[in-house]
Amino acid sequence: MGTDLAPLTRVGRTGYLTINRADAKNALSNAVLAGLREGVAKVKADPDIRVLVLRGAGDEAFCAGGDLREMGSRPQSAFDSHLGRGNLACLFRDLWDLGKPTVARVAGFALAGGFGLAAACDFIVAADNAVFGVPEINVGLWPYMITVPLLHWMTPKQALDLMLTGRRIHAEEALSRGMVSRLVPLAELDSTVESLSATLQRAAPQSVALGRTAFYSVANHDLDSRLRMLEAMLTVNLGVEDAREGLAAFAEKRAPAWLT
Repeated sequence: MGTDLAPLTRVGRTGYLTINRADAKNALSNAVLAGLREGVAKVKADPDIRVLVLRGAGDEAFCAGGDLREMGSRPQSAFDSHLGRGNLACLFRDLWDLGKPTVARVAGFALAGGFGLAAACDFIVAADNAVFGVPEINVGLWPYMITVPLLHWMTPKQALDLMLTGRRIHAEEALSRGMVSRLVPLAELDSTVESLSATLQRAAPQSVALGRTAFYSVANHDLDSRLRMLEAMLTVNLGVEDAREGLAAFAEKRAPAWLT
């Protein structure tokens, strides 16, 4: 999986996948996405693991979203880049099809694709320093694929508010809007995740697998067609001038100059 993603570890019957890019606020590179998918597959295949916890290295960020520097560099062909971006949608599907409970341990920033990754989990356990948002509009993009998991946690109006304004919300507001499952002081985050995991491990595993699959089959009705359309729209968006200017401004640490 490489050093950007810590190897799958197990504590009791809980598996932990850790994005190991604290210096980049645990951003989602293509390598990290591929590694996460590999890790989720290992959890699915291991009958001794009953619960999966996703977390980011350190407490500054769970995940600050996609790696914008990688996204703006375009070293691959347009086709390969499009397929790479589809890994995020595939990861969402992997999590929903896992058959085992999933928990996002969120400390610090959970932004853009990082917010989507947390929302794709069954539970978000957030520390009181957690900050959520979808700020893609600020770099000339739109949170396309992230729309699907976000609509599990909030109303369409709430999601559109965050998408159009790019504003960030703190953990207390996220809890009040139903986006967060548990909110605790940072010092209690790990113990709360461990306690929740212990509770989930005691549930009947076959019933959990069947019931959870049924739940997502209903909640994600027509999921594939929606995600495929959103994947394509992200590729289209990356080809317009706003995206080129927004990503360049991000890399150069300046305000973007949008077309008028």
